[in-house]
Amino acid sequence: MDVNFLNQLKMSDLSLNFVNLVEIAIIGGMLLFFYKKFIKNTNSEKFVKGVFILVFLWIFSEILIRLNLNILGVFLKAIVTLVCLSLIVIFQPELRRFLGFLGQVDFFAKAFSSEPKKGEKIDVIKEIIESVKHLSKSHTGALIVFQGDLSHTYSDVGTKLNADLSTELILTIFHQNTPLHDGAVIVSGAKVLSAGVLLPLTEDPKLSWKYGTRHRAAIGMSEVSDAACLVISEETGDVSIAMDGILKKYEDLITLKTDLEKILGCKACENEEKKSVIANLAAINKNDLINDDKTESNKV
Repeated sequence: MDVNFLNQLKMSDLSLNFVNLVEIAIIGGMLLFFYKKFIKNTNSEKFVKGVFILVFLWIFSEILIRLNLNILGVFLKAIVTLVCLSLIVIFQPELRRFLGFLGQVDFFAKAFSSEPKKGEKIDVIKEIIESVKHLSKSHTGALIVFQGDLSHTYSDVGTKLNADLSTELILTIFHQNTPLHDGAVIVSGAKVLSAGVLLPLTEDPKLSWKYGTRHRAAIGMSEVSDAACLVISEETGDVSIAMDGILKKYEDLITLKTDLEKILGCKACENEEKKSVIANLAAINKNDLINDDKTESNKV
């Protein structure tokens, strides 16, 4: 059996020279660059791992065919081909947005630049903080989603704006007499992409009954994407942020501004900063649950 296997490998066209090795190294470097730049630590990471498994199965099917195990090889290759075609249909919206991103004039500038636009981020945070201050004071309900890298934001469902972010625009959108005030606003960088967006609600059975639809939508969106969701309660005016399915309530704007600077600056900073924000959210959320349990027991 071992002799036949070696003979089959010798008969196959697997010879490699120095040029082939250089080509393989270049391809590997390009894939590694795109993985670290656009995919690592995002929800798309699991999808890419699945693609690599399909590639491995396709290579394995070719090996089976070369070893004259034609039935197994053709069967495995047919399954891989069917799954690949299904992925193209299922992820058609994401592929369309990704191709549109590749077609941007400044794509290479965005891809190879390592320094953030600090002035733009400071303006965004200032406008958001001013908006939150007015919305919280007037008890106006609001839900703002800060789009993450390659995350599915459901922006196609809402009304597309593609407008510069400003306090006046945010306050106008969430005014009770406007048609878009019930949905969420999608923010990417310094742009408001769309408004009136419907988000998926969380299905967590342990979530407290005191959270309404906006809070459940914020938590649900953070569960299915790498986006951060800022929500303002219409009843109490409380301000909260949801990330990775964890909700944190803020008592002052200074702490909110500090966390927003870390969240919106995660593309430029180390991933550890984002993890620290999420860890803080988890700690605060756990304390809130403990306090809620104590309050309920005291009432009883």
